[in-house]
Amino acid sequence: MAKKERILIVDDDPDILDVLTLTLSEQYEVIQAGNGEEGLKLARTKSPDIVILDYKMPKMSGLEVCQQLKKDILLQHMPVIILTGKSETTDKVSGINAGADDYIVKPFEPQELLARIRMILRRSRRDLEANPLTRLPGNVSIINELQRRLDSKQLFAVGYLDLDKFKSYNDKYGFEHGDEIIQEAARILIRSIKQLGNLDDFIGHIGGDDFVFISAPIRVDAICKKIIADFETVAPTFYNEEDRKNGYIMGMDRRGNVAKFPLVSVSIGIVSTDIRQFKHVAEINEVGAELKEHAKRLERSNYIKDQRKTT
Repeated sequence: MAKKERILIVDDDPDILDVLTLTLSEQYEVIQAGNGEEGLKLARTKSPDIVILDYKMPKMSGLEVCQQLKKDILLQHMPVIILTGKSETTDKVSGINAGADDYIVKPFEPQELLARIRMILRRSRRDLEANPLTRLPGNVSIINELQRRLDSKQLFAVGYLDLDKFKSYNDKYGFEHGDEIIQEAARILIRSIKQLGNLDDFIGHIGGDDFVFISAPIRVDAICKKIIADFETVAPTFYNEEDRKNGYIMGMDRRGNVAKFPLVSVSIGIVSTDIRQFKHVAEINEVGAELKEHAKRLERSNYIKDQRKTT
């Protein structure tokens, strides 16, 4: 059975929440928030496929929530529909300027709302084959991009990144908090590429805590150093005060023994076509995985570049 797509409804009117949930719950998984602040938090933690926002709410208006979502580099592709009891053109323009994908006036026809949701989700799926947690391009896009670059004969470098000691963190703090670390790692990666990379650089999310980025060989050192510095700064904030002070958490190793695990860190393996030639994407992936494993054996966050030349 296919997993239902998830819709977040944010409205301070309990009756509207009930009507919307009744209308949507047969076809979609529905989560609710009663104000803008709660809605923004759920949008960041629950990764809905679409958000429906009331225009006027206490604490944060729907307009403000939409603006915050569209400013977030990780959530800006999340579709937003704004609901309002007004029909003035100025409100519609404000909603669209804030980044809303659609605008519906209350009272609404349930069938019209369903039709608009289906249209927006269909367009979103078509436009972005993406990891549901980070909205970054997934495996199909990653393979296609690597193949495109190989075919073009241009020089490029591929970074394979994942998190160390992540399982022990998940075991203690839970998957929801683990997802927050993955999302923050994605934000750091995106910011680093935007600041230090080229306009045509690529970022993908393989799955779990594994990412890929593609840039020019001359730029990858600076990018890796920034990713590592930023991640090392933010990583301790995901732990409670005691674990942060200790610099480790207690957990079970693979043999079932109690052990100390350092705070989560990041490892990156860099494969570059200016060092050696590749004929297939699988070769790049194989070398990248090998280098990443070498980086993981080093203390704390680190990156390793392939230095072996084609013979």
